[in-house]
Amino acid sequence: MWEFVDWTIIGFLFVVLLLLTCSVYVVYSGLLTEIHISTGSSPVKSMTVAYKYKQGPYKDSSLLFAESCRVAPELPTVGIFYDDPKKVPGPECRCAVGSILSEGDQRPSAELQELYEKFGFRIFTFPEVTHVVSSRFPYRTRLSILLGVYRVYPQLDRYIKDRKLCAHPFLEIYRSRLIYYMSPLARQGDFYVPEVQKAPKRQMEGEDSDEDRRTDITGADSHSECSSVSDLLQSHSRDTSPSLSHSPSVLYHQHRDSLSDTDTGSRRSRRSSSASSFEELQLEVETCRTSDGPEHPGLVVEGEE
Repeated sequence: MWEFVDWTIIGFLFVVLLLLTCSVYVVYSGLLTEIHISTGSSPVKSMTVAYKYKQGPYKDSSLLFAESCRVAPELPTVGIFYDDPKKVPGPECRCAVGSILSEGDQRPSAELQELYEKFGFRIFTFPEVTHVVSSRFPYRTRLSILLGVYRVYPQLDRYIKDRKLCAHPFLEIYRSRLIYYMSPLARQGDFYVPEVQKAPKRQMEGEDSDEDRRTDITGADSHSECSSVSDLLQSHSRDTSPSLSHSPSVLYHQHRDSLSDTDTGSRRSRRSSSASSFEELQLEVETCRTSDGPEHPGLVVEGEE
């Protein structure tokens, strides 16, 4: 009887200790880490990467990460993921995985480059971009990779959708015990490796088109949802700059054009809206006069006839 009680107590203590150990391990891996999403400069400069391209379920990309690490374990690794696995079937998802050979103006070692090419890797240079959506997550254990995927990506997706940003593709950079998640807001086409660009019967997200030629510096069309990227950057520059970025006449015509596109009411409604906008712009000009000094001869507000 007493022997049975002793084994029961020992078993209970073992289970408690096991659960406690697992809990500490999961928390240490990043379970409770606070996620911060931001828009700003890239965490890495331009980088030369030795990569291998793969089309298939993203879970299989771990094999490419392992292969890349075996060649040079001391180098940071990177994965570029081009498709949303929620929208694209697993066998059609595309990615490129490899190691970062050099960053910025530094040139990669010729010996290291030849070593990777010997194992079937290709060399590609990704540019430095000034604006990206990014986050980071601790890389302490193997479990950190899985926790990062399930914790960071949903918040990244929500952040991008809430602000209607045009961000693609997604990069994961493993360096200095941290995982950097980022997606460029400009020059997206430069992040597409040749295998993706040459894919048949498939429109590349970064491929140049007639609409791309009408895009702003962020790579977003001014008439699409992606134009909110430029709106965000321009609003930031206006907030931090003491000068007037546009003349009141230009602002008025832009506002009038937006009214004509969206207002389907009567002509009287359009006139009242234009008159209201005109009065607001007049007030803005008068404010500029009092704050900036004499009236600039080129600042003329035109009313609607």
